[in-house]
Amino acid sequence: MPNLPIQAVLFDYGIVLTGPPDAAAWARMLQITGLEDAAFASAYWAARHDYDRGFLTGTEYWLAAGRHAGMMLTKSQVADLIDADNQLWTGVNEPMVDWALRLQSAGTPTGVLSNLGDEMTIGVLARQAWLSGFDHLVWSYSLKLAKPEPQIYQLTAEGFGYDPADILFIDDRENNVAGAIASGMQTILYTTQPAFEAEMQARGFESLWRTGLLTAA
Repeated sequence: MPNLPIQAVLFDYGIVLTGPPDAAAWARMLQITGLEDAAFASAYWAARHDYDRGFLTGTEYWLAAGRHAGMMLTKSQVADLIDADNQLWTGVNEPMVDWALRLQSAGTPTGVLSNLGDEMTIGVLARQAWLSGFDHLVWSYSLKLAKPEPQIYQLTAEGFGYDPADILFIDDRENNVAGAIASGMQTILYTTQPAFEAEMQARGFESLWRTGLLTAA
């Protein structure tokens, strides 16, 4: 199928606008809990989807993570873990953020659709001032939905003010990209920066990448 004209660009947050998780923040969480890496990772991810969907608050999520690991976290530990978790996902992927800024300078509408819980969103917005330049920000917890649930893409497109087919969505997870495709969006799976730029060129979006202008079709 030929590419349709792009009217807006929608970004995932983690691993697209950010770099990989911050190793120092992960080490800090291990130190706070006293857990080994594998045990902590199991606890960290066990209830993460419920946190992202807004079914758990940040405090509830960390208490659930502690129970999963067989421990009762204190109020102070929970607060420290929330802070470290926010730090974990705030390293900037400079080429992609720079492109978002080029798009915005050129007048191209930009948005973010990300699976984030309440405390994560507060921390991210406090640390990433450049997010204020996006036209539309969707954080999953606020909708009680999370990618790749179909309705989150539909609501995002409606709130953005564009037909899904007019939106180019970039995400690093195959299941999230599949959900966006099912909703009618144009998509690119983000793996590495060179691969992304090569895909933009192959899809006929090189000018959009270079200039930020809506001239690619």
